[in-house]
Amino acid sequence: MLAACVNQATQTRTDASAYRIPIAIQFVWAGILAIGMLLLPESPRYLIKRGRDAEAAHSLARLLSAPETDPEIQAELEDIKANLRMEEELGESSYIDCFKNGPNKILFRTLTGIFLQAWQQLTGINFIFYYGTTFFTRSGIANPFTITIATAVVNVGMTVPALWGVDHIGRRRLLLIGAVGMLICEYLVAIIGVTISVENQAGQKCLVAFVCIYIAFFASTWGPIAWVVTGEIYPLAVRAKAMSLTTASNWLWNFGIG
Repeated sequence: MLAACVNQATQTRTDASAYRIPIAIQFVWAGILAIGMLLLPESPRYLIKRGRDAEAAHSLARLLSAPETDPEIQAELEDIKANLRMEEELGESSYIDCFKNGPNKILFRTLTGIFLQAWQQLTGINFIFYYGTTFFTRSGIANPFTITIATAVVNVGMTVPALWGVDHIGRRRLLLIGAVGMLICEYLVAIIGVTISVENQAGQKCLVAFVCIYIAFFASTWGPIAWVVTGEIYPLAVRAKAMSLTTASNWLWNFGIG
């Protein structure tokens, strides 16, 4: 959303700063991350895994803003130790284990996560966020940069209902609702786009409206909930590796669409 606002502010510049300023501002966030990583302590889980319990307590105390002697700190450290002991009992896992079938249906779960993340990208959402301004311009819309800000605002705003709906409506039901909603909107955008002229102002407004509704469906369903589901369906033994596969799937399809 901030990027869309910056693009709006620099669109009328006639020199290279029109694109250099938006690109340069991205370095601010990268700088914050880089400095933050230097100051951030190692995670308590990593430190306990390395047998550095005192450092783990200090790290957790910093993260929770509480003294190391706080009962909550000690209880959480014990939870981390119990989880690590359970992992050790299960033994080390490899990526091959993510593709083994058995009573736990690990292969089925892994493929479910990989395809969920693939379908999330194949909804086409990043076409709007990457190329929306160009799309709106060629559709005859007079203020494409402003419309791009509007789509970003919808995306941010409609993520909030998902935070409530994920536990009250259910993961599966929300994914189904989102898929149907996006399907209808995409058909209507396609029909409007090829049947009206670029001079038809009412048609253009209708086009923008359905793009925004489409984004609203995505942001409140498939956007966050695909990540929730993939974070929940794996057993502890393969969770980290299976999650890395689903994330790789997401970015692979993101790259392909881009």
